[in-house]
Formats: sequence, structure tokens, C-alpha cells
Amino acid sequence: MVLAGQRLLAVLAALANAHRLRIIAMLASNGRQYVSQLAREVGISRPLLHLHLQKLEAAGLVTSRLELSAEGKALNYFEVTKFGIELTPAVISKAAASLPDPTSESD
Repeated sequence: MVLAGQRLLAVLAALANAHRLRIIAMLASNGRQYVSQLAREVGISRPLLHLHLQKLEAAGLVTSRLELSAEGKALNYFEVTKFGIELTPAVISKAAASLPDPTSESD
């Protein structure tokens, strides 16, 4: 997967956290899970898990789907998207070339 500059930055930022790496590993090995179940397995609170899942979803690394249980309870299921990232100097150079010129950004 070749990523443009901003997208590469979002993916790398999302992966630069131990909790988020564990979340992806858990979803990859166990398949899709709902938030409460995943929070218990990862060992963090649901609010903290939601923050991490939002970052992963914004980077396109996980997806979510709201479903109703047989009892009528809303369950938000998350699963890992299929992704593969090759990070080489050439890929970084190409991504960097697509970033806005830092000298033209206003403060």
C-alpha cells in the first residue's frame, strides 16, 4: 500500500501507541469484537478504548458497525481492515513530496 503524505502520517501516528498496537493484534487474532468485550480483553476502560478506536478508525486501520443484539441492545463491533504497509526510503520520499510546503503554511 503506497500512501500519500497526510495519510501516511495518520497511519504512523495511529500505530505509534502500545494500546493501539494491542487492539489491532487482538482484533486480528480474535476477529471482530464489540467494545465492552474488547475493553475487557485489552485491559483498559471503555472510554479510553473508544479514544484509541477513533484514532485507528480515522487512519483506516479498523472499521465499526453498530448492530442490535437479540435483546435489543446496541453493540458497536470493530474489526481490522486488510492493510499492508511497506515503509522504505523511496515510499517516504514519495509521501513527503505530496505534503504541503511548510514554508507556505501560515501560523
